[in-house]
Amino acid sequence: MATLAARVRENIVLYGALAANVGIAIAKFVAAGISGSSSMLTEGVHSLVDSGNQILLLYGQSKARRAPDAAHPFGYGRELYFWSFVVAILIFAVGAGVSIYEGWKHWREPEPLADPMLNYIVLVIAFALEGTSWFIAMREFAAAKGDTGWWLAIRESKDPPGFMVLFEDSAALAGLVIAAIGVWASHAYADPRIDGLASIAIGVILALVAVLLARESKGLLIGERADPAVVATVRAVVERQRGVTAVNHVRTIHTAPDSIFVAISADFDDSLTMGEGERMIEAIEDQLRAAEPRLSSIYIRPERREDAAALSAEVKA
Repeated sequence: MATLAARVRENIVLYGALAANVGIAIAKFVAAGISGSSSMLTEGVHSLVDSGNQILLLYGQSKARRAPDAAHPFGYGRELYFWSFVVAILIFAVGAGVSIYEGWKHWREPEPLADPMLNYIVLVIAFALEGTSWFIAMREFAAAKGDTGWWLAIRESKDPPGFMVLFEDSAALAGLVIAAIGVWASHAYADPRIDGLASIAIGVILALVAVLLARESKGLLIGERADPAVVATVRAVVERQRGVTAVNHVRTIHTAPDSIFVAISADFDDSLTMGEGERMIEAIEDQLRAAEPRLSSIYIRPERREDAAALSAEVKA
């Protein structure tokens, strides 16, 4: 029971966004069916896609928790990065694609709009729900980023759900504002085509968000290094060992948001015996795990400084 509660708390951003989007999607589709508004239909599709995205991210998190096995010795952490990339593609292909198509269709074949009051009521309710979800996502991400700037924190984040929901909710709020303007302007100027333009504008926003999220997810899927502070900590721990004369390089890669593989090349004192070197490496690994618990796999290679420098030069050439 405690584990279930912990998981709910861990995924509060996703559960909050999912609950909001399911309710909003239903309300928007009902309003679009009654009023004939293209931008409301677009917003309904947008909320439906967002609901599916949250389900995929929760699925990815569940799969990523599986323990390492013979086929995947470093675990399944990158499942989350894969599904995050799929989410970005869905936002672009379904969310943005349908929005732009519906807007173009409504521009070519405009339909007279019914009383907009229902649309306004749904938009206000949707804005309140989306705003609540956005506030939760912003609060959680702000707590995780600490003193780091917002944009840098997004670029350096290794946990996609946090910033993906934040971007999705921000795009949703912007879409609601545009939809409201489109509905109002269509009636104010007696031109239903304006509602179609609003739908296209929403699609463009979704496309831009999707491209940004796809770029961030692709970097994680390919493999990104750990935070420079983690690298500095690893280097400091190894350098202070009495039997280490130099640290040639420290290379890291995230295999999951909270799992880091590190490969270290170090020059050991030539006077050390094989047994002494083995015991020293074991002691270094223990100190590294104590200093940085996210280090799931540690590889330490004894290598002369001259050989490491020569190899590095060959790689650069």
